[in-house]
Amino acid sequence: MDSFMKTSGLKRRVLIVDDELVNRMLVGNMLDSEYDVAYAEDGKVAIDMLENEKFGFSLVLLDLMMPVLSGIEVLDYMRASERLHGVPVIVMTSDKDAEVNSIKHGAVDFITKPFHLPEVILARCERVIELSEDKHIIHSAEKDSLTGLYTKDFFFEYIKQVEHYNSDTQSMDAVVFAIENFHLINEVCGREKGNDVLKTVADLLRKLFKNSAAFACHAEDDMFYIYCNHRESYTDIVDICQESLEEQSRSPKIFVRIGVYAEVNDVVPVETCFERAKLAYTRIKSDYTQKVAYYSSELYEKAIYNERLIADIDDAMQNGDIRVYYQPKYAIQGKTPRLRSAEALVRWIHPDLGMISPGDFIPLFESNGLIQKVDNYIWRQAAAQIKTWRDTYGVTVPVSVNVSRIDIYDPDIEGFLGGLLVEDDLKSSDLMIEITESAYADNAQRLIEVINNLRSQGFLIEMDDFGSGYSSLNMLASIPIDVLKMDMAFIRNMETDEKSLRLVRLVIDIAKFLEVSVVAEGVETKSQLELLKGMGCEYVQGYYFSGPVPPEKFAAFIEADIRAKQKERGKNR
Repeated sequence: MDSFMKTSGLKRRVLIVDDELVNRMLVGNMLDSEYDVAYAEDGKVAIDMLENEKFGFSLVLLDLMMPVLSGIEVLDYMRASERLHGVPVIVMTSDKDAEVNSIKHGAVDFITKPFHLPEVILARCERVIELSEDKHIIHSAEKDSLTGLYTKDFFFEYIKQVEHYNSDTQSMDAVVFAIENFHLINEVCGREKGNDVLKTVADLLRKLFKNSAAFACHAEDDMFYIYCNHRESYTDIVDICQESLEEQSRSPKIFVRIGVYAEVNDVVPVETCFERAKLAYTRIKSDYTQKVAYYSSELYEKAIYNERLIADIDDAMQNGDIRVYYQPKYAIQGKTPRLRSAEALVRWIHPDLGMISPGDFIPLFESNGLIQKVDNYIWRQAAAQIKTWRDTYGVTVPVSVNVSRIDIYDPDIEGFLGGLLVEDDLKSSDLMIEITESAYADNAQRLIEVINNLRSQGFLIEMDDFGSGYSSLNMLASIPIDVLKMDMAFIRNMETDEKSLRLVRLVIDIAKFLEVSVVAEGVETKSQLELLKGMGCEYVQGYYFSGPVPPEKFAAFIEADIRAKQKERGKNR
């Protein structure tokens, strides 16, 4: 900073305050070669000049004995001022006994009259300004300008210093405080409103942790880190902050969550402790039934496991460890059930970890965007399999493939699916598209746009797991679909629970009203099959016929259906 000022030709501004003209000129002559010097003849004039923002003084040399306002009064005024308390002051007086009193009132140095050795005075001024500027730079790096809390880098450095000099401190927790849906505040209400929310959170944290050994930082846009004495519960912290933020910002809805790494020790680096607390928070993110999550060894093992899956997914697709299984769908309204289509379902047979449940890797890949890569792989495999069966048996078995919420955002999804038809010489009706209700809740407008584009190409659209999530009549009215698939939970309970049975009848009636087909998933028994058939359900899918199987085993269903057709033709001759 100092070398920049000198080489650029810029000069710092210094104010000399003394009621004696000769003293002002004497000190001014000592300093004007290095500084831009201004003068004030009393304390009142000095304060007026200091309050004028256009001046921006780096140093004040202040006499104590002056009319109107004394030097001590000027010091008191500056110390009480939020804008001026950081401007350094060197007191000038012939009264050596006034030194201690001046320092108590905020002066940083002391020069006695009469003035001797100009080079010493110049050096002392330079040193005071340098120390003041260094302090300002350090303070700027130390505090977040918006919230007044520590910056993230300073926060971690401060923790290390505390741990180094206080090895016998109480047990401490690493706490991550997160504001979910904070981005909506900025988008809907404006950034100024978002800043107000962050300031409110910072004030609340200062208040709530006031009586404990604790300090905090604003770590990310929607996240705060807190290092504090171990607590058995943080639920009260969440409740108080949640209530306060709801009062401040009722729309859009925001939620407070906390992740905790309890009882930090010197074995795990403090940065890692906070990463683990953050990991604990992500486990309950968007789960509005939980407020606080604690890091555990099981959570750590799960994180390592997930990282392994993420690292191995490309090789898995390259090596064929990711396989597509097929579950048959049967038409049940004739005398005997007949094979009509299949659903493509992914399976991962890992060379080291064995069979990996889709419930483990699909939600993981949906959360990080990798599901799009997996889905594209499944679609390609399914399209190729339809062609293989057609070439082998002379029949076409349509296959439905799942389209995730992430896929909907792909601007080339229609082009990719259309390209598969050309690549494998398929009709658009051969590859059916399954969507979920959650995709509608996520971005209804984009989903409707994609579905309309796909239907214009001839693709059939199935709504999967209807009744499990967002279901509404408005959704059904908005989305043009061809097939409605009932959530299997209804089927599982319909023989023992009257409400589930009524819901099954209602879904079938809705499908008839909309003039679309209905598929019942999860059919496991003959009694379920007969009950559904009696209610007018057209298609079923479930373990009564078969679970998902690899393509070579699915061939048996095709062969059996071909034999059934031949037998029927023989009877009709």
